[in-house]
Amino acid sequence: MAFETLLIDNPVPGVRLVTVNRPKALNALAPEVVRELLQAVADAAGDSAVRVLLVTGAGDKAFVAGADIAAMKAMSALEGREFAVQGHALMRTIEMAPFPAIALVNGYALGGGCELALACDFIVASEKAVFGQPEVGLGIVPGFGGTQRLTRQVGKGMAVELCATGRQVKADEALRIGLANHVVAPDQLMAKGLELAGMIAQKAPVAVKLAKHLIQRGQDMDLANANAFEADVFGLAFGTDDRLEGMSAFLEKRKPRFAGR
Repeated sequence: MAFETLLIDNPVPGVRLVTVNRPKALNALAPEVVRELLQAVADAAGDSAVRVLLVTGAGDKAFVAGADIAAMKAMSALEGREFAVQGHALMRTIEMAPFPAIALVNGYALGGGCELALACDFIVASEKAVFGQPEVGLGIVPGFGGTQRLTRQVGKGMAVELCATGRQVKADEALRIGLANHVVAPDQLMAKGLELAGMIAQKAPVAVKLAKHLIQRGQDMDLANANAFEADVFGLAFGTDDRLEGMSAFLEKRKPRFAGR
């Protein structure tokens, strides 16, 4: 598939960088962008060399300023639902990827852009980042998982406030309410993302995959079943070559050489 609205790069070993490249449209998520992002994430998930995915937007004004309103205005009810189904497929593919995904939010992350950032495993924000779910001002509701992931991220009260008022959240508030993990100067955003990605890429790939899987699945379980699930997966990890290498390297006081199996 030829990517027309994305830039794909591998800036350091083990790290795949996907950039939404529509800066004149503030990187808005038109249907073709959603399809290309879905393919790009699926391609990364199928590449055993990829251990971390970074997602960002081109330019210094926007991560993704939302879904493409001009495209949505012409949609029928059935077309609108299909657009939402495509968006959900993209977000679910990010969540289920066998590696952590980090959103590098460099400007506006509104509507579908906020939902894209929420689908990633965590968010690193520029001091210029602005988040929001402004859909009620357009006569619609969040359609790519915003009501659900935002609630799980910041709690019911804050999620209702943000979705019902459509107000925007700047970087300092995003950090305070737990929407963002880190806030850095604009010129340090990529460096911070690569630093965190590098830390992850050095760890045992199967263990990182299993840890993400436990967190994703366990958050919707009751505590007793989630802990039982963790115990089972903990046991499975003992059957990996990486477990033997990691423990041997620790005891031998050397750096481990993980093979990802």
